[in-house]
Amino acid sequence: MGGDHGPASTMPACRAFLDHHPDARLVLVGTDDVLAQARGWPRCTLVKASQVVAMDDPIEAALRHKRDSSMRVAITQLKSHGGQPPVAQACVSAGNTGALMAVARYVLKTMEGIERPAIAYAMPNQADRTTTVLDLGANVDCTAEHLLQFAVMGAALAAAMQDDEAFEPTVGLLNIGEELIKGGETIRRAGELLRAAQAAGHLNFIGNVEGNDIYKGTSDVVVCDGFVGNVMLKTSEGLASMLTEFIRQEFTRGALSKLAALVALPVLKRFKARVDPRRYNGAALLGLRGLVFKSHGSADPLAFEHALRRAYDAARHCLLDRVHDRIVQAMPSIPAVADGAAAAASVDQARRVA
Repeated sequence: MGGDHGPASTMPACRAFLDHHPDARLVLVGTDDVLAQARGWPRCTLVKASQVVAMDDPIEAALRHKRDSSMRVAITQLKSHGGQPPVAQACVSAGNTGALMAVARYVLKTMEGIERPAIAYAMPNQADRTTTVLDLGANVDCTAEHLLQFAVMGAALAAAMQDDEAFEPTVGLLNIGEELIKGGETIRRAGELLRAAQAAGHLNFIGNVEGNDIYKGTSDVVVCDGFVGNVMLKTSEGLASMLTEFIRQEFTRGALSKLAALVALPVLKRFKARVDPRRYNGAALLGLRGLVFKSHGSADPLAFEHALRRAYDAARHCLLDRVHDRIVQAMPSIPAVADGAAAAASVDQARRVA
């Protein structure tokens, strides 16, 4: 029900996804009139919701006043009830990002050892691979410990999306320079924690990286706070759109330019496909006790289908379990977690003594 276009985009995307993935099942959550369009679809379950979270709704409205919203009901499908397994293994929404994060965190809770979920997005790079960047807007103010947690989760995501079990993704810390002394206090402290995690064998940390390294493919995962990440993402989207428009303008200036465009058409099509943001749609909300993916609000049917594919692949590769396992392994290297565990053990010991 969410997004700028709502069912006009999501419904055709869902039908196309079912056609292209004969082993997948969909649970569609929405209002009666929209669900009527999907009656009779194969491998499709329809779940009614009486409310919808609007794109401009405040977070409080989504949490307190719209408890039967399609967003909340969809996220609830990821929880087990009465000993029964969850109805769904992943949830995809194009709705209000702030509301989605808040509702998902309230309904699913965060994994043990994770204080804040993060938004992770796979961006194309010139090596014909992707660079997973997080956080992209969920957390504006981050501590060094949060950045370490993001690195652990991002590495799990990058590893899970590969068929090679031996693949160990490289992790870089976004900074204003590669030198250890660069950056503010939080970034320098995060670098220390990441190097400690590398020494302990929990991460394949390669050090500081700069903004251009995201597109070079210098590392498989790039970690930053949500403010920097969101600015970087929106700037990248604007740059890709501008370059595409520049090329269109130059190839339509006159008869000779149009003739050149005709000759170059196969190249132009391949270029457009490589930079088309629709092909990379679907950001993971990592750190929750369930797989939730955020589609871009302006997604058209093709873009939303790619978000569904990304969520399907994550569930198929057991991303949730792999993130959990990595967090458990890395817990001793995360000071906030280690201190909390030590404090809990001390309290438990004191109670036993008493």
